[in-house]
Amino acid sequence: MKPQLSRSLSSITLIFFILITSLLKFTSSYDEHFLNCSRPFNCGRIGNLKYPFWGENRAPYCGLPGFELDCLDNDVPTITFSSQKYRFLAADAQAHKLTVARDEFWDDICPSSLVNTSINNSLFEYPFNPGYLTLCYGCPVQYMISLGFLEHTDCSSNGSLTNVFFRTGMFTPNTGCKSVVNIPILKTIAPEKRVDILGVLHEGFELQWKANNDQCKTCVESGGQCGNDLHENKFTCFCPDQPYASKCPTSSGNSSTKKIVIGVSVVGGTLLVAALLCCSIFAVRRRKQSLAQAQSKGLGPSYPSTGLPSSNEFRSSQGYTTSPSTYLSQSLPSYPSSKSDFENSADVLGVKIFSYNELEEATQQFHESQELGDGGFGTVYYGKLNDGQLVAVKRLYENSCRHMGQFLNEINILARLRHKNLVTLYGCTSRKSRELLLVYEYIPNGTVADHLHGKLRSNVLPWFTRLNIAVETAEALSFLHENDVIHRDVKTTNILLENSFRVKVADFGLSRLFPNNVTHVSTAPQGTPGYVDPEYYQCYQLTEKSDVYSFGVVLAELLSSKVAVDITRHRHDINLANMAVDRIQKHAFDELIDPELGFEKDCLAQKMVKLVAEVAFQCLQQEKDARPSMKEVLESLKGIKREMENTQKQVVVDIHESDDDIGLLKNVPPPLSPETEVSNKSIR
Repeated sequence: MKPQLSRSLSSITLIFFILITSLLKFTSSYDEHFLNCSRPFNCGRIGNLKYPFWGENRAPYCGLPGFELDCLDNDVPTITFSSQKYRFLAADAQAHKLTVARDEFWDDICPSSLVNTSINNSLFEYPFNPGYLTLCYGCPVQYMISLGFLEHTDCSSNGSLTNVFFRTGMFTPNTGCKSVVNIPILKTIAPEKRVDILGVLHEGFELQWKANNDQCKTCVESGGQCGNDLHENKFTCFCPDQPYASKCPTSSGNSSTKKIVIGVSVVGGTLLVAALLCCSIFAVRRRKQSLAQAQSKGLGPSYPSTGLPSSNEFRSSQGYTTSPSTYLSQSLPSYPSSKSDFENSADVLGVKIFSYNELEEATQQFHESQELGDGGFGTVYYGKLNDGQLVAVKRLYENSCRHMGQFLNEINILARLRHKNLVTLYGCTSRKSRELLLVYEYIPNGTVADHLHGKLRSNVLPWFTRLNIAVETAEALSFLHENDVIHRDVKTTNILLENSFRVKVADFGLSRLFPNNVTHVSTAPQGTPGYVDPEYYQCYQLTEKSDVYSFGVVLAELLSSKVAVDITRHRHDINLANMAVDRIQKHAFDELIDPELGFEKDCLAQKMVKLVAEVAFQCLQQEKDARPSMKEVLESLKGIKREMENTQKQVVVDIHESDDDIGLLKNVPPPLSPETEVSNKSIR
């Protein structure tokens, strides 16, 4: 560091210290209750909580009885009312609303105690008519089915309660059931068949709290902090100098507030000046170094305003001429603050701008008959442009900054990276249109999910086609990872198929541009239930191995033709990932593999299916470090495919031939069979 910079920073530090000391003198005479209730209250994963909530390191007089929280480090806090414990999921202070979920139904729909939801009506009320989920235990099967209930699973822990039925809405059968429980849920996620009930219950339901709301608002506006007089159990406004019944006096509030404002303003202003000074010095030095390096290499100027190259820098259908990681690893994408930002970004990325009217006409006014499916944040429609070009048009559900950010994210990735197994983006609408729309190439043969267990299930996919789908999907994901992109929502509904069954991976709204100088990104888990990496869900750390886990679920679907989540299966098999790991570990392939693949009759298919199952087994490991990379998975699958092709050419197939030449997982040991893994663990 240069002497001038060092002296500047030393002076700034001294001034900052003096001002902080002065500010502490200002606040030293403040009322203790006011200071304590002014401090931020963070409880588990929930932050910045205020009155009426208290608990942990927040004093009872800063909240109200009935609003105590049990704070668990890095976990969901709990709140208890009417003798029932609830998971505390979120709070909206302005709307006086909180979101909670039944604690005993958090991990299992077969708790030891079966009671209806009960709230303290003096403190809470339902903001609107809530949706309900009715769970019925120990009922006559045919009777419940006739009422429109769906059977879920056995509850062996409850003795005689041998079955559980569920249905949306509040309903009590007339006869025959041992127990009936009505649980509020969010109306927007009312479950249907094959929906994860636990996932629905995890979303919880909303309550509106009644805690002197108007008095608290008046208190805060006068410069005080809301609290409770523990002796008389009544509302109190804690002011900077002393408590008052309802609000702070003008003189007390204003004078004390002025002290705080002056102190904070001076310190804040000094910090701002210091920050600007430091940034300016460092920016000048860095700029000089960058220019010097650029001149020495004979390079042109960069793009400091966007961090992205212009569209004419594309040279190849396989990606950048210049390494894409040079651009993509600079920062994670941020959501645009307006449609103007969205269009400006689209212009920089060089995609075509379509008119809304043109796309509306192409999709027959977005008629429901043109719908191809629903994405994570929009509906996709079939369309035909005026020039005869067939397209798929994704229509945004709502015009929010968050969804615009997901649109921009998809443009950012698909416009920059081109690969034979990634869907091609043609363009989007402009900021002047009524809605934000994305335009893609039309892929005519549905999704892998459609062929495995959906509307195209009647045409059974042969094993070699499934293996080829696995290889091409792995190629697409490996390509993304090489270019510092994590897909983040890998699933069979996002794998499109051309008529020749060539793979086109789609839906990049949740994807992340991943810096190449870090091992992970901390972010709230997003994705589709059944496909989300369990370590990502627990630790909030997104890595490339999160895609590997999701791809392992895709492999399990290709092997079994089963859906990723199915609540009609046994409770331990609801998640296909758990089922696949269990069956592969036990060598119970007949309970996992789709019988229509001819697994039992075709020796070659039996051999190859088992090898792919072992790859899936490795991808589905709970710990990310135990999973292979996507590149290693690709090499494994390619090796299996080569072996299958070579063996098919032989007149006589010897299934006892050594597997050494398959070359599973390059640069790492081959996938361990379950027996080998178990023996290794016993050795440890």
